[in-house]
Amino acid sequence: VVESWSFLDTVESNFRPLVVIELAKGTKEETIAWFTKRIVDKKANGGAQLLIKPLVMENGVENIYLVGASHLRLLLGAETVGLVKECSDNSMRTFTYSSRKTFKDFADDNHNFLTMAECQYIIKHELENLRAKNEKMIPGYPQAKLYPGKSIVRRLLTSGILVQIFPLHDREELKKLRHSWYGRVKVGYQPLDDIRCYFGETIALYFGFLEYFTFALIPMAVIGIPYYVFAWEDYDKYVMFATFNLLWSTVILEVWKRICAILTYRWGTLLMKRQFEEPRPGFHGVLGINPVTGREEPVYSSLKRQLRIYLVSLPFVCLCLYFSLYVMMIYFDLEQWALDYHKENESDFSSLMLYVPSIIYAVVIEIMNRVYRYAAEFLTSWENHRLESSYQNHLILKVLVFNFLNCFASLFYIAFVLFDMKLLRQSLATLLITSQILNQFAESLLPYWLQKRYNRRMKKRMCSQKTDRDLSIAEQVNMEKEMGTYLGTFDDYLELFLQFGYVSLFSCVYPLAAVFAVLNNITEIYSDALKMCRVYKRPFAEPTANIGVWQLAFETMSVISVVTNCILIGMSPQVDALFPDSKMDLVLTVALVEHLLLAIKFIMAFVIPDKPRDIQIKLAKLEFESLEALKQQ
Repeated sequence: VVESWSFLDTVESNFRPLVVIELAKGTKEETIAWFTKRIVDKKANGGAQLLIKPLVMENGVENIYLVGASHLRLLLGAETVGLVKECSDNSMRTFTYSSRKTFKDFADDNHNFLTMAECQYIIKHELENLRAKNEKMIPGYPQAKLYPGKSIVRRLLTSGILVQIFPLHDREELKKLRHSWYGRVKVGYQPLDDIRCYFGETIALYFGFLEYFTFALIPMAVIGIPYYVFAWEDYDKYVMFATFNLLWSTVILEVWKRICAILTYRWGTLLMKRQFEEPRPGFHGVLGINPVTGREEPVYSSLKRQLRIYLVSLPFVCLCLYFSLYVMMIYFDLEQWALDYHKENESDFSSLMLYVPSIIYAVVIEIMNRVYRYAAEFLTSWENHRLESSYQNHLILKVLVFNFLNCFASLFYIAFVLFDMKLLRQSLATLLITSQILNQFAESLLPYWLQKRYNRRMKKRMCSQKTDRDLSIAEQVNMEKEMGTYLGTFDDYLELFLQFGYVSLFSCVYPLAAVFAVLNNITEIYSDALKMCRVYKRPFAEPTANIGVWQLAFETMSVISVVTNCILIGMSPQVDALFPDSKMDLVLTVALVEHLLLAIKFIMAFVIPDKPRDIQIKLAKLEFESLEALKQQ
């Protein structure tokens, strides 16, 4: 079909493999010929104008292809996707090929002007935008239907002809990054700019947020330690601690927006214009005309979608929430049994048994969260959302509601129904610590160990078949194609969100929560770094300007925590004693304090600007210049 690797050196010395395409074994010749022709064809003929080479494996099977692109093609692609780069005068501007000479570090022979991650993002964008013209089906597979405008790559994926597309790791760069990131134990900031250059903005922002969040929890942890050590039963002291926590959580979330703006301005994603969103890959419907763009694309009635959401998804979520509460009540029965057992026996064993129900419940919560997550993904996919953003929002909403109830319902029940502060403290500690240990194990240690085992087997096989000099690239592709796929930052943010809940919702009851959160996050930074560099295939870079819906989720959590902490302090015997005659006065006072705190939170959120002054000026300057340019035209 295309000349093979060994012939490569004589033809095109600068072909740099960037992306791997793996087709199913036994894919028909005519399909391969058609697909590779579409990839290589000129843009004018509906192709992607990229370079593609088959990688001949040791057994002579040709089902793996390497995709690259010429330097010029990548620069034109950078303009198409709207990349923003730094100019010679230190301002950030959208890259255009015609004004290429004005950009910092640009030279016609400088192939490092675009980072490897940016090149891979451009190739992914070009491949995904390969659309069917007049083909009715994929050649060789009559059952895989096509219509004009359908994404070819998506159809090949859903038909099982295309196994996967993934970007290659850059071995040298990865080695450097590993060393500077987690290769030596040190107290210091992570190399966020290097992470961004290698993995893209979305992942770099997650690590930026994780690091920032860890530092931001340190004051809470430091103040929490004396509260725990002196074990004050006097709740008046906790009023100070809780008030500090509630206002501090507002400050840290507002300051994060500023840091986020600084980072994304420097990386150029703050200025990236979102082109009109394409329909998401899984979206299906009858072919029609999009009223906004006038393009042909699938159309699906929004009424049908609303019916699916309200008549199926909503009842299902409610059923799951009911089940979660049912499991919680079983846990309380067990807790009661353990207490009775301890009263009868009064031994070391029986005092250990007191912790068993909480530990079992924490494990069950983790299992339920993971099972529910699959169900939520299936349902959200079935709802058939047109845009990726609305799919993500519906999924996050479903998962957050369930996880929030699943993780915190028992704590609310203990606090506001049983009024048992001692049990609340014990449950909070057990849930927090167990979930952290389970997460660390399931997320990083287990996959890392499995990956190491696989690599050893792979190396043995490779060594027995060392044939020619091309093996290094074949070896790399072979190793990487079997690695797990990184599914995005969703689970990582979710873990931080729940942790934030444990720390802020009941901070006046268990001051040590922040200490455990800080310790967990320090190991989390290392284990997440390890999993990104060692366990998973390299993910495609995704440009992003902020942490999206998660910012809202964290802010909502900090508002809920004001209410819970005010009620907890209002319920304490000391505060109760201040209002011996009228419970109504107590309720009104608690409500007043809570409203005051919320007012202060919202005023602070309003006063602290989301973007630093200098960045606001730079953005305004760019807007002014683009208006001037329009006038000139």
